[in-house]
Amino acid sequence: MLETARSWVEGWAVCRGMPAPVDVPWGLRIGAGAPSRAVRHVLLDTDAATARDLIGTITEPATCVKAFLPAGEMDPWFSSAWEPTKPCFLMAVDLRPSRVHVPDGYTVTVEAAGGVIHVRVLSADGDLAACGRTGLTGTACVFDQIVTEPAHRRRGLGTVVMGALTGAAAGSGASEGILGATVQGRALYEALGWKVLAPLNGFVYEPVAP
Repeated sequence: MLETARSWVEGWAVCRGMPAPVDVPWGLRIGAGAPSRAVRHVLLDTDAATARDLIGTITEPATCVKAFLPAGEMDPWFSSAWEPTKPCFLMAVDLRPSRVHVPDGYTVTVEAAGGVIHVRVLSADGDLAACGRTGLTGTACVFDQIVTEPAHRRRGLGTVVMGALTGAAAGSGASEGILGATVQGRALYEALGWKVLAPLNGFVYEPVAP
Protein backbone atom coordinates (compact mmCIF):
# COMPACT_ATOMS: atom_id res chain seq x y z
CA MET A 1 0.00 0.00 0.00
CA LEU A 2 2.86 2.42 0.76
CA GLU A 3 4.14 2.22 -2.81
CA THR A 4 0.66 3.00 -4.12
CA ALA A 5 0.31 5.87 -1.65
CA ARG A 6 3.63 7.32 -2.80
CA SER A 7 2.56 7.01 -6.42
CA TRP A 8 -0.68 8.84 -5.59
CA VAL A 9 1.27 11.77 -4.14
CA GLU A 10 3.64 11.89 -7.10
CA GLY A 11 0.87 11.66 -9.68
CA TRP A 12 -1.29 14.21 -7.87
CA ALA A 13 1.59 16.69 -8.01
CA VAL A 14 1.94 16.07 -11.76
CA CYS A 15 -1.79 16.64 -12.27
CA ARG A 16 -1.79 19.90 -10.35
CA GLY A 17 1.45 21.27 -11.83
CA MET A 18 3.14 21.20 -8.43
CA PRO A 19 6.84 20.58 -7.73
CA ALA A 20 7.86 16.95 -7.37
CA PRO A 21 7.38 15.63 -3.80
CA VAL A 22 10.45 15.59 -1.57
CA ASP A 23 11.24 12.77 0.87
CA VAL A 24 11.17 13.90 4.51
CA PRO A 25 11.27 11.94 7.80
CA TRP A 26 7.46 11.82 8.05
CA GLY A 27 6.78 10.94 4.40
CA LEU A 28 6.55 13.39 1.50
CA ARG A 29 6.44 17.16 1.22
CA ILE A 30 5.06 19.07 -1.75
CA GLY A 31 6.42 22.61 -1.87
CA ALA A 32 4.20 25.57 -2.67
CA GLY A 33 5.72 26.31 -6.08
CA ALA A 34 3.77 29.62 -6.22
CA PRO A 35 2.71 32.24 -3.66
CA SER A 36 -0.95 31.24 -3.97
CA ARG A 37 -0.33 27.55 -3.30
CA ALA A 38 0.03 25.96 0.10
CA VAL A 39 2.61 23.45 1.27
CA ARG A 40 1.32 19.91 1.67
CA HIS A 41 2.70 17.18 3.89
CA VAL A 42 1.66 13.55 3.34
CA LEU A 43 2.39 11.15 6.17
CA LEU A 44 3.61 7.69 5.17
CA ASP A 45 3.87 5.01 7.86
CA THR A 46 4.44 7.77 10.43
CA ASP A 47 4.09 7.31 14.19
CA ALA A 48 2.09 9.76 16.29
CA ALA A 49 5.16 11.34 17.91
CA THR A 50 6.73 12.16 14.55
CA ALA A 51 3.43 13.55 13.28
CA ARG A 52 3.02 15.77 16.35
CA ASP A 53 6.59 17.06 15.99
CA LEU A 54 5.88 18.09 12.38
CA ILE A 55 2.54 19.71 13.20
CA GLY A 56 4.12 21.70 16.02
CA THR A 57 6.53 23.37 13.58
CA ILE A 58 3.89 24.59 11.13
CA THR A 59 3.10 28.32 11.20
CA GLU A 60 2.05 29.04 7.61
CA PRO A 61 -1.74 29.32 7.11
CA ALA A 62 -3.36 26.93 4.61
CA THR A 63 -0.63 24.30 5.12
CA CYS A 64 -2.20 20.86 4.76
CA VAL A 65 -1.28 17.58 6.46
CA LYS A 66 -2.75 14.39 5.00
CA ALA A 67 -2.48 10.75 6.00
CA PHE A 68 -3.95 7.39 5.05
CA LEU A 69 -5.64 7.05 8.41
CA PRO A 70 -9.13 7.46 9.91
CA ALA A 71 -9.83 11.09 10.82
CA GLY A 72 -10.57 10.07 14.43
CA GLU A 73 -7.07 8.65 14.81
CA MET A 74 -5.50 11.88 13.54
CA ASP A 75 -7.75 14.35 15.37
CA PRO A 76 -5.85 14.30 18.72
CA TRP A 77 -2.69 15.51 16.95
CA PHE A 78 -4.22 18.86 15.96
CA SER A 79 -5.23 21.96 17.90
CA SER A 80 -8.40 23.97 17.27
CA ALA A 81 -6.45 26.04 14.73
CA TRP A 82 -6.69 23.14 12.30
CA GLU A 83 -9.76 22.34 10.17
CA PRO A 84 -10.47 18.83 8.82
CA THR A 85 -10.77 18.38 5.08
CA LYS A 86 -13.58 16.37 3.52
CA PRO A 87 -13.03 12.62 4.07
CA CYS A 88 -11.68 10.70 1.10
CA PHE A 89 -10.46 7.20 0.23
CA LEU A 90 -7.35 5.97 -1.53
CA MET A 91 -8.51 3.69 -4.35
CA ALA A 92 -6.72 1.69 -7.05
CA VAL A 93 -7.43 -0.58 -10.01
CA ASP A 94 -5.55 -2.59 -12.60
CA LEU A 95 -6.14 -0.70 -15.83
CA ARG A 96 -8.20 -2.67 -18.35
CA PRO A 97 -9.24 -0.48 -21.29
CA SER A 98 -12.69 -1.10 -22.73
CA ARG A 99 -14.84 0.52 -25.36
CA VAL A 100 -16.21 3.90 -24.34
CA HIS A 101 -19.90 4.40 -25.13
CA VAL A 102 -20.54 8.11 -25.66
CA PRO A 103 -24.19 9.20 -25.40
CA ASP A 104 -25.76 10.80 -28.47
CA GLY A 105 -25.11 14.52 -28.69
CA TYR A 106 -21.71 14.42 -26.98
CA THR A 107 -18.13 14.26 -28.23
CA VAL A 108 -14.92 13.38 -26.40
CA THR A 109 -11.52 15.04 -26.76
CA VAL A 110 -8.24 13.65 -25.39
CA GLU A 111 -5.08 15.75 -25.05
CA ALA A 112 -1.72 14.92 -23.46
CA ALA A 113 1.04 17.30 -22.40
CA GLY A 114 3.69 17.33 -19.69
CA GLY A 115 2.76 13.91 -18.34
CA VAL A 116 -0.91 14.89 -17.92
CA ILE A 117 -3.77 13.49 -20.00
CA HIS A 118 -6.88 15.67 -20.22
CA VAL A 119 -10.28 14.30 -21.26
CA ARG A 120 -13.19 16.61 -22.01
CA VAL A 121 -16.74 15.70 -22.94
CA LEU A 122 -18.48 18.41 -24.97
CA SER A 123 -22.20 18.85 -25.56
CA ALA A 124 -23.70 19.39 -29.02
CA ASP A 125 -23.40 23.16 -28.60
CA GLY A 126 -19.76 22.92 -27.59
CA ASP A 127 -20.18 23.48 -23.86
CA LEU A 128 -18.06 21.51 -21.39
CA ALA A 129 -20.24 18.73 -19.97
CA ALA A 130 -17.64 16.64 -18.10
CA CYS A 131 -13.89 16.43 -17.72
CA GLY A 132 -11.02 14.78 -15.90
CA ARG A 133 -7.28 14.30 -15.99
CA THR A 134 -4.64 11.79 -15.08
CA GLY A 135 -0.99 12.33 -14.14
CA LEU A 136 1.52 9.68 -15.19
CA THR A 137 4.18 8.48 -12.78
CA GLY A 138 6.11 5.38 -13.78
CA THR A 139 3.68 2.54 -14.51
CA ALA A 140 0.95 4.21 -12.43
CA CYS A 141 -1.39 7.05 -13.24
CA VAL A 142 -3.41 9.21 -10.89
CA PHE A 143 -6.95 10.19 -11.85
CA ASP A 144 -7.89 13.67 -10.67
CA GLN A 145 -10.65 16.28 -10.84
CA ILE A 146 -13.31 14.06 -12.42
CA VAL A 147 -16.25 16.44 -12.79
CA THR A 148 -19.64 16.36 -14.51
CA GLU A 149 -21.43 19.68 -14.85
CA PRO A 150 -24.82 19.77 -13.03
CA ALA A 151 -26.88 20.13 -16.23
CA HIS A 152 -25.34 16.96 -17.68
CA ARG A 153 -25.42 14.58 -14.71
CA ARG A 154 -27.10 11.15 -14.65
CA ARG A 155 -26.16 10.49 -18.28
CA GLY A 156 -23.13 8.29 -17.68
CA LEU A 157 -20.60 10.99 -18.55
CA GLY A 158 -18.45 10.26 -15.48
CA THR A 159 -18.05 6.71 -16.78
CA VAL A 160 -17.18 8.11 -20.22
CA VAL A 161 -14.44 10.30 -18.73
CA MET A 162 -13.02 7.42 -16.70
CA GLY A 163 -13.07 5.09 -19.71
CA ALA A 164 -11.35 7.59 -21.99
CA LEU A 165 -8.70 8.35 -19.37
CA THR A 166 -8.11 4.64 -18.78
CA GLY A 167 -7.59 3.96 -22.48
CA ALA A 168 -5.25 6.90 -22.95
CA ALA A 169 -3.22 6.12 -19.81
CA ALA A 170 -2.87 2.44 -20.71
CA GLY A 171 -1.76 3.50 -24.18
CA SER A 172 0.96 5.57 -22.53
CA GLY A 173 2.26 2.54 -20.61
CA ALA A 174 0.39 2.82 -17.30
CA SER A 175 -0.89 -0.40 -15.73
CA GLU A 176 -2.28 0.83 -12.40
CA GLY A 177 -4.84 3.55 -11.76
CA ILE A 178 -4.90 5.42 -8.44
CA LEU A 179 -7.15 8.15 -7.08
CA GLY A 180 -8.38 9.88 -3.97
CA ALA A 181 -12.17 9.52 -3.97
CA THR A 182 -14.71 11.64 -2.13
CA VAL A 183 -17.57 9.95 -0.32
CA GLN A 184 -19.84 10.82 -3.27
CA GLY A 185 -17.39 9.65 -5.93
CA ARG A 186 -16.56 6.35 -4.26
CA ALA A 187 -19.74 4.65 -5.53
CA LEU A 188 -18.95 5.45 -9.18
CA TYR A 189 -15.42 4.13 -8.92
CA GLU A 190 -16.46 0.96 -7.09
CA ALA A 191 -19.01 0.30 -9.85
CA LEU A 192 -16.11 0.51 -12.31
CA GLY A 193 -14.07 -2.06 -10.37
CA TRP A 194 -11.91 0.19 -8.21
CA LYS A 195 -10.99 -0.99 -4.69
CA VAL A 196 -10.60 1.03 -1.49
CA LEU A 197 -7.11 0.63 -0.04
CA ALA A 198 -7.23 3.07 2.87
CA PRO A 199 -8.97 6.14 4.26
CA LEU A 200 -7.45 9.45 3.15
CA ASN A 201 -7.95 12.37 5.52
CA GLY A 202 -6.33 15.70 6.17
CA PHE A 203 -6.26 18.86 8.25
CA VAL A 204 -5.54 22.42 7.15
CA TYR A 205 -3.92 25.05 9.37
CA GLU A 206 -6.38 27.96 9.64
CA PRO A 207 -5.34 30.12 12.62
CA VAL A 208 -7.72 32.86 13.72
CA ALA A 209 -6.43 36.27 12.64
CA PRO A 210 -5.42 38.48 15.59
